[in-house]
Amino acid sequence: MKVIYKTLALAAIGASPLIGNAQAAVDLYNLFRPDLRGTARFMSMGGAFTALGGDLSSLNQNPAGIGIYRSSEVGLTLNLDFQSSKTEAQGLTDNDDQTKFTFNNFGYIGTIRLNSESCPTFSWGASYARVTSFDRAFRGRIRNLSGASLSNYVAAMTNSEGWTPNDMYPNNVPNDWNPYMDSQAPWLSILSYDGYIINDQYDSETGKYLGFQGLMGTDTGGSASFQVREKGYVDEYSINFGGNVYNTVYWGIGFGITDINYTQQSYYEENLSDAYIAASESENKDNGYIVRGSADYRLTNYLNSNGTGFNVKLGVIVKPINELRIGFAVHTPTWYQMTDTYWGALGYDYRPTDSDNYLQNSGVAQTNYGVSEYTDYNMRSPWRMMVGIAGVIGGQGILSMDYEYRGTNMQVSEVGGYAYEDVKNDVKQYFKGTNILRLGAEYRVTPQFSLRLGYSYEWSGVKQQAANDGLNIWTAGTLPSYSFDNNTQYITAGLGYRIGGFYADLAYVNRRRESTWHAFSPIVVQETVDQGSPSAKVTDNRNQVVLSLGYKF
Repeated sequence: MKVIYKTLALAAIGASPLIGNAQAAVDLYNLFRPDLRGTARFMSMGGAFTALGGDLSSLNQNPAGIGIYRSSEVGLTLNLDFQSSKTEAQGLTDNDDQTKFTFNNFGYIGTIRLNSESCPTFSWGASYARVTSFDRAFRGRIRNLSGASLSNYVAAMTNSEGWTPNDMYPNNVPNDWNPYMDSQAPWLSILSYDGYIINDQYDSETGKYLGFQGLMGTDTGGSASFQVREKGYVDEYSINFGGNVYNTVYWGIGFGITDINYTQQSYYEENLSDAYIAASESENKDNGYIVRGSADYRLTNYLNSNGTGFNVKLGVIVKPINELRIGFAVHTPTWYQMTDTYWGALGYDYRPTDSDNYLQNSGVAQTNYGVSEYTDYNMRSPWRMMVGIAGVIGGQGILSMDYEYRGTNMQVSEVGGYAYEDVKNDVKQYFKGTNILRLGAEYRVTPQFSLRLGYSYEWSGVKQQAANDGLNIWTAGTLPSYSFDNNTQYITAGLGYRIGGFYADLAYVNRRRESTWHAFSPIVVQETVDQGSPSAKVTDNRNQVVLSLGYKF
């Protein structure tokens, strides 16, 4: 291909290699963030139940809570979500809304009396619980790319790893050669080359190959738009056992089997003017040139991650006096066996300014020629530890406080056991331990009627250097975009009514979370940003109405 040389200010970057199609660090972190979900009583008190127990949600938080039970119980919880997302970028605002109905949990706890002074009761329980919902939809617009283009990012990343066109399409290959399956080059690089958003660059005098170049150069202007739809869940099926010692120490152990299913569909589009596009002469379509013109392209991605996992929970609650309870729980990592299914497509339309001499170039490039591919792998979530303290005031009031710490020891490995050390290192580089504070209060107005309030605050686990565009952020497959969550806040309230063995609890929960969405990573060379990253502020507001019904016997 003959090209006209044009210098673009993109530096080669020495860093970890472009990640293949297993999960990247940014994907892992978002998969392992549990919601505040459970029974209406649990949620209305901000989830501060580590030291309280006596609730079906104890099976997923502190299994020692099952030891508090003096009778058996069966219950279920219904949840109605009203979700809204607002996206702000360069003064432009877009909104999306959706409503979802789900079951939060269903469970049974059985208790037997042992007629023993040292071990008065023993309890066992089984439950289903939705611990995380991934549902979110947002979209936005970038009115001025300010010199930051996905095409230039891909060119710089591909050049930094030394990939060439010959790595994607070697000479003398068989007719059934499939670069996505038969070459080692990154899929995003291959798709970008097939869709002409990165092109060969040669020295105009010597003809020496200089690497790939993107579409944006001197005097190129452009805008962008994006749309993201996430859905899915983490469900946990728990079996717990517990009891108490002298009605002072309560213990529990829980075994959890988790189902995870996450789907993301995303679209990113750039509209460039005066871009450096690939074109052919009208008289000879085989001759390739880089000429000036308009460039419109849209990257579409689909990703589904699903699998099953297993974890163990251990907990204890100590009641030194009737008015005080202290709780502690630890959750082992969840060990998952996962399968990712994915595909990407790049639709493009390039129109040369000199349309009399050069042809328009348009079409659609697809990964693996339109056939979805999948990858099997193992992954491991972080440890979780929580402590709590609760006080009973005058037999009518309860105040409780929890603190939880969630680590960053997330890992991904091949089914054969090979660990992706680059992903592990990226986790440590981008993220830090997460701290969560939960507060709850309950006041029994009458023996039948109770009022409740709660609050929960989760600090961001993203390191400032990563959040402030100080690092190259590596992603997987053909999906260059990512989100970093900021702090998350829950404000909750509720009421409860009991008559005989029946109970009905109602809760209102408001969650507010801010995130920063990035179209792709900034290009950082020696701690200096060489190309920025188009980004947008995404604010999620979720209002939930939760109803729990149950019977104690």
